[in-house]
Amino acid sequence: MDGAAGPGEGPAHETLQTLSQRLRVQEEEMELVKAALAEALRLLRLHGPSTSLQDSGIPASTRDSSITAPPGLPPTCSPSLVSRGTQTEGKLEMEPSSGPPGLSNGPPALQGGSEEPSGTQSEGCSSSSGAGSPGPPGVLRPVQPLQRSDTPRRNSSSSSSPSERPRQKLSRKAASSANLLLRSGSTESRGSKDPLSSPGGPGSRRSNYNLEGISVKMFLRGRPITMYIPSGIRSLEELPSGPPPETLSLDWVYGYRGRDSRSNLFVLRSGEVVYFIACVVVLYRPGGGPGGPGGGGQRHYRGHTDCVRCLAVHPDGVRVASGQTAGVDKDGKPLQPVVHIWDSETLLKLQEIGLGAFERGVGALAFSAVDQGAFLCVVDDSNEHMLSVWDCNRGVKLAEIKSTNDSVLAVGFSPRDSSCIVTSGKSHVHFWSWSSGAGVPGNGTLARKQGVFGKYKKPKFISCFVFLPDGNILTGDSEGNILTWGRSVSDSKTPGRGGAKETYTIVAQVHAHEGSIFALCLRRDGTVLSGGGRDRRLVQWGPGLVALQEAEIPEHFGAVRAIAEGLGSELLVGTTKNALLRGDLAQGFSPVIQGHTDELWGLCTHPSQNRFLTCGHDRQLCLWDGEGHALAWSMDLKETGLCADFHPSGAVVVVGLNTGRWLVLDTETREIVSDVTDGNEQLSVVRYSPDGLYLAIGSHDNMIYIYSVSSCGTKASRFGRCMGHSSFITHLDWSKDGNFIMSNSGDYEILYWDVAGGCKLLRNRYESRDREWATYTCVLGFHVYGVWPDGSDGTDINSLCRSHNERVVAVADDFCKVHLFQYPCARAKAPSRMYSGHGSHVTSVRFTHDDSYLVSLGGKDASIFQWRVLGAGGSGPTPATPSRTPSLSPASSLDV
Repeated sequence: MDGAAGPGEGPAHETLQTLSQRLRVQEEEMELVKAALAEALRLLRLHGPSTSLQDSGIPASTRDSSITAPPGLPPTCSPSLVSRGTQTEGKLEMEPSSGPPGLSNGPPALQGGSEEPSGTQSEGCSSSSGAGSPGPPGVLRPVQPLQRSDTPRRNSSSSSSPSERPRQKLSRKAASSANLLLRSGSTESRGSKDPLSSPGGPGSRRSNYNLEGISVKMFLRGRPITMYIPSGIRSLEELPSGPPPETLSLDWVYGYRGRDSRSNLFVLRSGEVVYFIACVVVLYRPGGGPGGPGGGGQRHYRGHTDCVRCLAVHPDGVRVASGQTAGVDKDGKPLQPVVHIWDSETLLKLQEIGLGAFERGVGALAFSAVDQGAFLCVVDDSNEHMLSVWDCNRGVKLAEIKSTNDSVLAVGFSPRDSSCIVTSGKSHVHFWSWSSGAGVPGNGTLARKQGVFGKYKKPKFISCFVFLPDGNILTGDSEGNILTWGRSVSDSKTPGRGGAKETYTIVAQVHAHEGSIFALCLRRDGTVLSGGGRDRRLVQWGPGLVALQEAEIPEHFGAVRAIAEGLGSELLVGTTKNALLRGDLAQGFSPVIQGHTDELWGLCTHPSQNRFLTCGHDRQLCLWDGEGHALAWSMDLKETGLCADFHPSGAVVVVGLNTGRWLVLDTETREIVSDVTDGNEQLSVVRYSPDGLYLAIGSHDNMIYIYSVSSCGTKASRFGRCMGHSSFITHLDWSKDGNFIMSNSGDYEILYWDVAGGCKLLRNRYESRDREWATYTCVLGFHVYGVWPDGSDGTDINSLCRSHNERVVAVADDFCKVHLFQYPCARAKAPSRMYSGHGSHVTSVRFTHDDSYLVSLGGKDASIFQWRVLGAGGSGPTPATPSRTPSLSPASSLDV
């Protein structure tokens, strides 16, 4: 009767099925009521004689909290017994028991009972340290929690690519049912009677045993999470609804994707430098911008739905083609790779090419140099590396052919003849001739001729090439050689094979670099620049490949990945450590854009300046100037940094590492003033109290270490430990008075701690419902439970941050999105403003000290986005006037 209706079954069957489901719900409610009554009677028996409590050794404060009920409840009824709404999912099971379950949030129940009766366990995961005391059989017990090893670990380092990780995650979610359940019920069926006064009165099946305004409950992976409603909120309907009036505008993108991509750096006719990172194509104007000298300004094309992998600039210097990789959307559906052709002046998308034609992504592309750039050639990342030629104006495919099973790294049209195309990659260089087939889609043909190495050693990779004005072609390879290729035509003496045979052979070879050559660039004066990998040298070559001049890139910037010629003698150089350098061969190079090179997790903002600090798996600790859009300083941590926090004075910053070590550094001198180790597991969160007197360290060993702090944060001594979580610590916040902590863990517990009173676990969580918090970064709690999506498995939200003015909440999710909600966000399925641009899971979000900006971190894409906060009384700064006013198309809208 629980199954779906089959063919031929009419309304009668549907009605019967509805009645059956309703009956099942009511039966579960009755079992819950029976359990509550049994528990109340047990507590009465246990607490009857006053001497029994005195003999048990329970402190008076604990005894008082154990028997004191909130207003409106019977003396022996716990708040957790009256969670709002009705049970609509079979998350509880009957278990005969000789004793009651222990406390659901932390250590086992004290002998003689607890303030949160176990019949409606509020957090779904009891402490691993023990069981409870004897109790009546037949009590409803929650499903046993997952073991710690089954809980997904935060800050995990995955070897999959940014596009693969969401795919694996979403496929798992698609196979599971929606298991996020908000227990907020309908007020129409509620009564105002005492829960235990009239069990047989009108409406008792739904209204009785549910008291309005006490708690809400939701489920994550089958685990119930109870959250108590603050006393000042009489009804959830009083809370704000709708998205917040504030909006976000992308102000700056820190980073450049040079580590693992090519064809990623060009200069437009306007003088703007175009490059990409994550899903954003950045148009950067060096110098003279809002950042001052060297700061420049940025504009952004944001039409892509997944990571951009390659670029090409049209011969007119205005239009740009950008190709993206494949990915998945929030529902697990594949996103097909595609090429966008767009106008760099207006940021309008002009053409979408290849939707459904490419498999894994777009690996390389190029515009034709003649015919007004009418054609575009594309190589995809499939096993056969399909080579296709497209009509740019009509967006139709003219020809296609299997290229090779080996990787293809570069493609280009001959600047003298659009019917000639060159591709190069692993152990090959191919010369293609093609005919358009009179412009009829699919009628064109492509024919391949392989380059003949002859007496020269075939290199493992041919990574780049350029066309010379005389018709020859230069290639750079993994052996450090520059080869000159020429075309020759010889008479064919083979009958039936035609009268002439065209071949491409090596004319000359020059050993230019130690290690691979990653880039070649033809300058306006006819000279050629080559960029080396291992030796990091830039060399300028004259006619006959005579070396004219050279320069070396500093080691900490990495190898040369791409070269572009700017205005005058200026050069732009992209490096393998995601830096963009500006300069020339004579004066050297300085960085204008820098970024991280691996997965990011640690983020904190300065308490009084628009500065923020980041750290991650590349072991770099970086302090960024949000006003000047530049890197203030960086240092090598030697270990992976996962979390950080500024002292309220701003004089020092604490950084948590993956080995259990944490460092305190002077923000000006970068001197390490403290180096402490707590446990041997990674640290997930570090947080100073608002008065700067305490430091809390949340570890994956399930403990929170508390230190007392003095001398503006430079000295710290162990104060105590908060022990009671049954899984690793994920988030924590301090109360405004600096005496209490709220913490979340990997098994979705919400616990409260009295730090000033000796790091004690507050067993009566109901009493913490009205406590005010200095920050709100915990992802579980009444004030933010509306941010969780339906069907969540508990790992969808990586980070959360309330603004300092307590008006909005920013959320970083696992689907590459940043959300903005109203605060408090205590409505199911709360609406939000959603912003895209990251190409991987967003790991952290934080507001700057005055809420003028929001900073978000990408995971595997190693990107840092700085968003300007606008609206709601003009709290955000006035945007700087750009060099030209962009007209954003829907594809590049800021608010999706």
